[in-house]
Amino acid sequence: MKKKSLSVKRKKHDLILKHLNDKDILKVFKEFNKTIDIKRKYAVAISGGPDSLALAYFSKCASIIYNTKIKYYLVDHKLRKESTKEAKKVLQTLKKLKINCKILTWKGKKPKSNIQSIARNKRYTLLTNECKKFNISFLLLGHHLDDLYENFLLRILRGSGLKGLASMDKTSDNNFNNIKIIRPLMDVKKSDLKKISKKVFKFFVEDPSNSNENFKRIRIRKLINTLELEGLDKNKLKLTIKNLKNANDAVNFYTKKNIDENSIFFKEKNKFFLSKTFFTQPNEIIFRSLGEIIKIIGKKYYLPRGKSISSIVSDIKSGKFKKTTLGGSVIQKTSETVIVFSERS
Repeated sequence: MKKKSLSVKRKKHDLILKHLNDKDILKVFKEFNKTIDIKRKYAVAISGGPDSLALAYFSKCASIIYNTKIKYYLVDHKLRKESTKEAKKVLQTLKKLKINCKILTWKGKKPKSNIQSIARNKRYTLLTNECKKFNISFLLLGHHLDDLYENFLLRILRGSGLKGLASMDKTSDNNFNNIKIIRPLMDVKKSDLKKISKKVFKFFVEDPSNSNENFKRIRIRKLINTLELEGLDKNKLKLTIKNLKNANDAVNFYTKKNIDENSIFFKEKNKFFLSKTFFTQPNEIIFRSLGEIIKIIGKKYYLPRGKSISSIVSDIKSGKFKKTTLGGSVIQKTSETVIVFSERS
């Protein structure tokens, strides 16, 4: 590269990195860096909201400072008439900081119910499929501290167990489509990310669904604001979630131990053999171990319904169990052994 071109490139980089001179922005960038391995390749999910734009900025800084390879993607769900126009506006905004972002479009018929859940799964599918094209194993999402609180309360209302209540973390235990999900801004408040997006981009998209109380998540968000006025201490709530995560890590340890020591996996046949001892562990360990095995065999991202797994475990323990199917897997009792294999076998 010619000296003049290098000089121009350095000036452009300096213009991008100058925002790190702001101590508040630098503080969040350091938080971002804790989760990133500079030697790896990453994809960044962009929505146009302040959280994802802040994530895009910090990712760009990392790519400049550490020469980290990063790609940027924005999913246009086409659920609103103005979504494509908004997506193009976000791309133009990102280009000012030399961030090249690709739009991934959700084509086909759109759902009339359970919209947010289906849209989320479709978004993850589009993003992770794109990651696979470029041999990228890590997808960065812009989830933040406020999302953690919302998710926790949503799970309480659903009657989730320990795993569900401690489900959102900086690095996800469950890979989607074999792509690891990372949330580098998990300890950062949304209000701080808004300030950063305003300073860096002077722009962010306000999703109109954020004020639509037809969605339970939005009602939970407003409930949290009300509870704060009534004296909710978010620091104590964060501590509660942290304690639950520690307990969840312990259960995960013994779940893995149970699978490793009390089952045999024949990879070429995609088949697990579970010993009698597999089912002599505490109920939560059996429940999770069997759920993980069904997920592996069925090649699913999400575990099957907890009620269905619990029913199978109960029947196996009582001696009533013979054979059933769940989550793309066949679970069959043979003598003292339980075999789990794919329905497609």
